[in-house]
Amino acid sequence: MNLQLHKDAEENMKKSVESLKDELQSIRAGRANPSLLNRVTVDYYGAMTPLNQLANISAPEPRLLVVQPYDAGALAEIEKAINASELGINPSNDGKIIRLNIPKLTEERRIELTKLVKKYGENAKISIRNHRRDGNDEVKKLVKDKELTEDEGKTAEEKVQKLTDEYINIIDEVIEEKEKELLEV
Repeated sequence: MNLQLHKDAEENMKKSVESLKDELQSIRAGRANPSLLNRVTVDYYGAMTPLNQLANISAPEPRLLVVQPYDAGALAEIEKAINASELGINPSNDGKIIRLNIPKLTEERRIELTKLVKKYGENAKISIRNHRRDGNDEVKKLVKDKELTEDEGKTAEEKVQKLTDEYINIIDEVIEEKEKELLEV
């Protein structure tokens, strides 16, 4: 039995995992990666605009990011937004481009970041469990409306639980991988 609610639950769980992966990309692991700046938004003529839409971001060296604005007039605002982003990176501006030197992570900062990774992972797991609850509520509604028998309802709930377990394991693997990356010296 493969109900539409199973497909919907699985689709929502996939989205939760993808969202977690996107969040984890913004956590720096001591290496320059343009995705570190994905969450930075700049006040560009009164509109909050993602930095990657205002500038070319590149990583020419392992510990250096270069931000080259398309509009030189936005340089000061971009620099201000990077400072306000709590990335712990100080931009240096030469009038045309902004250089971001990525410092090596201290052991203390690595541990702090692994705690943050675990927090993001727990939020993703909560999201998965919420999708499970929604799926089970839908099954119960179908049983109550006599569209499914009791046995079919139990089978459907078991399948929702199986999906939940599968995606919780995927989240655990993603978190473990990111922690390894952070703790790698």
